[in-house]
Formats: sequence, structure tokens, C-alpha cells
Amino acid sequence: MAYLEDIERMRKTITGKDEWAAINPEYAVRMKLQNRFTTGLEIAQYTADIMRRDMANYDADSSKYTQSLGCWHGFIAQQVMMGVKRHKQTTNRSYIYLSGWMVAALRSKFGPLPDQSMHEKTTVADLIEEIYTFLKQADARELRHMFAELDEARQNGGDTDTIIQRIDSYETHVVPIIADIDAGFGNEEATYLLAKRMIEAGACAIQIENQVSDAKQCGHQAGKVTVPHEDFVSKINAVRYAFLELGIDNGIIVARTDSLGAGLTQKVPVSIQPGDLGSKYCDFLETEEVHDISELQEGDITIHQGGKLCKPKRLDNGLYAFKEGTGVDRVVLDCITSLEHGADLLWIETERPNVAQIADMVNTIREVRPEAKLVYNNSPSFNWTLKFREQVYQEWKAAGRDVSAYPDPAVNEKGLMDVALDDSELAQEADKLVQSFQADAARDAGIFHHLITLPTYHTAALSTDTLTGGYFGDLGMLAYVRDVQRQEIRNDLAAVKHQDLAGSNVGDDHKEYFLGEKALLAGGAANTMNQF
Repeated sequence: MAYLEDIERMRKTITGKDEWAAINPEYAVRMKLQNRFTTGLEIAQYTADIMRRDMANYDADSSKYTQSLGCWHGFIAQQVMMGVKRHKQTTNRSYIYLSGWMVAALRSKFGPLPDQSMHEKTTVADLIEEIYTFLKQADARELRHMFAELDEARQNGGDTDTIIQRIDSYETHVVPIIADIDAGFGNEEATYLLAKRMIEAGACAIQIENQVSDAKQCGHQAGKVTVPHEDFVSKINAVRYAFLELGIDNGIIVARTDSLGAGLTQKVPVSIQPGDLGSKYCDFLETEEVHDISELQEGDITIHQGGKLCKPKRLDNGLYAFKEGTGVDRVVLDCITSLEHGADLLWIETERPNVAQIADMVNTIREVRPEAKLVYNNSPSFNWTLKFREQVYQEWKAAGRDVSAYPDPAVNEKGLMDVALDDSELAQEADKLVQSFQADAARDAGIFHHLITLPTYHTAALSTDTLTGGYFGDLGMLAYVRDVQRQEIRNDLAAVKHQDLAGSNVGDDHKEYFLGEKALLAGGAANTMNQF
């Protein structure tokens, strides 16, 4: 057994050193097991291996997709993974997502900020390190309980073999983080430097988007401006160099395209030869043929396009417009180009959660790159209830079913949100589609990883509002006792014993290791945590 073997190896290390006579080899081994990962690079390598394995398993069987929730604090990430492990009995195929939106909104020293890359860039790397600190602490706590069980079994003559087997087969809470680097926070060198910091903190997967860095917008807002492919490829290369420099040769790059909702570009790229990336990018520009130089105004520029002299449409702010209706074609070219230049996964930011729409784009990409698969944002910016009720309404109408009992979304835009419809057949069918969305999209639309970017932002707001409404209202303390503490007890949440979760018992163990029976301990009969 590894645990017992480790103790024996530690005993040999200590033997012969009289000065170390007070060191207990088993305690030293316990501390090593409770701190399995000593550097962020160890975590990055360990989790990159997990993601690569999961990607291969998904390629063989699309039902084996992966999931994550966006977390804005280490404690939140810890609770997510402890919850996953408690409910599923494993952390398999479960990740953490680190959202730039939530970093901006919740972690910047400037206070709440919009998702425009205005926050301190190192906050992202700092949050990665914080999350892994909390995940490792979850390991330390859980293992500590196993060690306590083992000591008790030894004292009472119980079954120690089973407990030791559980220690030897222990599954860590440390899982992959997909970390948002926005548009790279500057030029290629800035992207490389930040990517290094993120990898050193433990990130095995970095998501980067094709927006202009200094004009970056949230993917679900207007005003998005994309960069030419060469500019984006240079940043993909910068991230890859960072992975390789740090020895994480199988690090994952997630290339995100915002082209579906972006109608503007900042640059008109140079085309060296017909059909190259610069030429293809320029083909999407909205242009006007110039028949005579007298048609040009001061400051106008022209490009040679399809044998004609053309003037790109330039807005008053100096940005250039794309042709209407080119979003899907730009997305496809973005994705193919990213895969051809070293990206491992794709992210297509869409305006609604629709499996058929995503599948159409992915199938087109797979005609050129069959291995293409997505990370997809199950975004809280979508009104999932409304969009899926609209989808069912349109499908039923197209099939000739009677939908007269329901508001026509073309006439009453949000009529299908009426609470009176919640128990209707249409609403129930829509909810079934929401429930199966991830499995359906993994099967039909090439989605390897499903994430919700901002869920814990919303759960924190909702649960806090529920508590304050009752506590400051008529319920008083019952609002907390009934709706929080009692639920923690009923659901066996570790947080109900908050001192233990925060590390009090682990700290007591260490005091006993270091000082023995003379240690001043926080535990004992007077500790109110014993009430639980």
C-alpha cells in the first residue's frame, strides 16, 4: 500500500538524524499527501493531461462531454468541486471556468467594471492561484478526516485496511481550469507574458478571443471589433510559446471567435497574393466601387478587389464595416484558420442557444478540419426560457400544430414568458429541450465542453436576496435557520462546520505534530462545531 510504503520511506529518511527524533514519519507523510501539488506548473501539467484524455474520449464517444461553472473566488470554486464530488462521487469530466467578465465585475481594485479588459491583467493569474489554493485545501480537509478515522480505528481495533485503501485511491479536487485571457491585454508580447503568469499559476487551458484588445467588448454586447487573422494567429503563437517555454507541451488553447456578432474591424489587412488570409478578410468588407478618382473624398482609402478599385465603408470613428450577412462565413474561416495555426479547441459566441445553428457552423468547419470541437458558453445572457419556448412555438407552427393558445412572439415579443404558461404543454416541451441541450449539442454540434460563464455571480445574488428578504422581514432568524443552516445540515454540506472547512482542525493537527500534548488546540468539548 502506497500510504504505508511512504511512511516507511520517510522513516528511513529520518533515521540516523538524532536532531529529527521528534519528527513522526507518518505525520510528515500525511502533510505531503495533503499538499500533493507544490507548484502551479505541476498542476498545469497534471490538468493538461486530464483535458487531453477527456478530448480523446469525447472524440470516441460524444456522450462523454465535459462541463464547468464559472467561479469568481477560490471558495466558490472549492464549493463547486466539493459539490460535484459529493453528488457524483467523482470529479471526472468536471472543470472550473475562470471568466474575465466576473474578474472585471467582482475582483478589480477599481471596483465593478464592464467586460472591456479594463481590470488589472494580473488579477486573472492571481485568481487561478487562489482557486487552486482553495481546491488543495479541500483535499487537505477531506484527507484529514480519513486520517482521523484511521487513528480511531487503530485505537478501537477497527478495520484499518479499508481506510488505507481509501487514502491510497483518493481523488483530488484539483481539476482543469479554462482561463479567460480576453483578447490578450495588449500586443503579442503582453499576451505571452500574461499567458506565462497564468500557466505558472496552474492554468492548462487558455481561452483567447479575436476582438481588438483595446476595444474589447462582452461577447453579448454590441460594438465588437475583430482583428485580421494574422493578428489573431500571432497571439495564438504567443500563448503556445508560453506553454512550450514552461514545459507544458500539451497545454490547450481555446480560440474564440466573436465574428457572428461583430460587424466592424479596425484594420484593412495587406494581401500579398490572391486568396491569402488578408484577401479573404478584405472580401468580407462592405465596399463601394470607385469609377473615378473624383469620387473620393479627403482621407478616403481604396483597395484593389476582384479587378476593381473599391472604397471600404469607413465609419466616423475610423472603423470599417463588414457586409451584412457575412457573420457565419467569417466564423467558419476564423475557426479553420485558428485550428490550422495551433488552436486545440474552438469557441463560437452565438446570440442564442440553438443546436441546429451551432451544428451548421461546426459541420462546415469539419469539412476542412474533421477534429474540430467546441467549448460553448451556456450563457446567462440568454433568456433560456424565452428562447426555447420560441423555438418550440416555431417548430409546432411549422408542423401545422394549433398554437392559437399561445402568444405569437412576432406580435408580443415576451408574451411566452407569462408565468401562466409555466405548466403548459409548450413550456414543458421547452424545458425538456433545455434539460437535454448539453447532451444534444455534444452529440449533434461538436461541443466537447459546456460551461456557464457567470452562474455563481447569479447564485450569490439570488441566495443573498432570499436571505435578506426574510431576515430583515417577518421571518427574522428563521430565514437563516430554515433556509440556510437547516438545508446545509440536510444536504451534508461541509460549510455548516465552517471552522473545520476553514482549516481549524488541520491547524490543530499541525500544532500536535509540532508540539505534542502541550499544543493549545481550538477543538475540544467547548467547540460549538460539535453541535453538528
